[in-house]
Amino acid sequence: MTAPESRTLPLTAFDVDRIKRLGRAVIEIEARTLAGLVECIDDAFAEAARHMLGCPGRIVVLGMGKSGHIGSKFAATLASTGTPAFFVHPGEASHGDMGMITAQDVVFALSNSGETDELTVLIPLLKRLGVPLVAMTGNPRSTLAEAATVHLHVRIEQEACPLGLAPTSSTTAALAMGDALAVALLEARGFTQEDFARSHPGGALGRRLLLKIRDLMHRDGQMPVVTPETLVVDALLEMTRKGLGLTAVTDAAGRVLGVFTDGDLRRALDRGAEVLHLPVGEVMTRRCRTVEVDMLAAEALRIMQDSKINALLVVDGSNVLVGVLNMHDLLKAKVL
Repeated sequence: MTAPESRTLPLTAFDVDRIKRLGRAVIEIEARTLAGLVECIDDAFAEAARHMLGCPGRIVVLGMGKSGHIGSKFAATLASTGTPAFFVHPGEASHGDMGMITAQDVVFALSNSGETDELTVLIPLLKRLGVPLVAMTGNPRSTLAEAATVHLHVRIEQEACPLGLAPTSSTTAALAMGDALAVALLEARGFTQEDFARSHPGGALGRRLLLKIRDLMHRDGQMPVVTPETLVVDALLEMTRKGLGLTAVTDAAGRVLGVFTDGDLRRALDRGAEVLHLPVGEVMTRRCRTVEVDMLAAEALRIMQDSKINALLVVDGSNVLVGVLNMHDLLKAKVL
């Protein structure tokens, strides 16, 4: 059986240079488009933001083709930054999905030409529903622009496509304008990192900002605990059974008096093997770092890193031991 013939064309030095030149030209054209877009942040931009900020329902985003892809991303960005939104395919809207739009919503329609049939056919229906229509187009005299409550003119000098046909600069401009609106609304709503984390509970930021020590710590019978009178050899057995590399040392009421760690053992053994039969209270670390259950796991990680330790005792307001948190717990939860 012969190997399939390679379909990769050999590139001459001229071809390589030409391809790189074309690629750079696209980036330069789109960079100029974005630079010019700053002038499009005008009173209409603020008016569109006002309608969207005051919307009691949701932002319904419409767009066909490449504008639809941009619109879908815009709706997702809005929804993840505090502005409830979703995307509706305008072709499907004409066949039943108009029922997804209510009188409480704001409709946001994207079309570079402003003449997309699947959008313009919806205009009478949207007017009858009485919803504000925000249109983003590259043609202020288009059907969609003139019918809109607010029109955002996203003008471009040229598409980056050498044929002037494929949506390139126009979609880049629409994407950037959508991001500008989403971030402006985020700021106006006072949207915080914690709010963002609640929208992204599965992401790294969500874990850092939502997970608390109480969610990860070892508690009750999982905690290694001894009293100051416990012999070092027995404290070692407790550490081995619980597998956290330390044991808390508490009084009869459960209040933390200190901690005994692998490091304490190594230092104690410098005094000889007889240390194994001393009370652990004589070799423990008395001034140990403790944390409370409602602290963020990310803050506990910072304390461990700054203090160069691998575990923390968790206490309540009365310094009573309620849990133990280990570096491995943070690793498993992907807080790092």
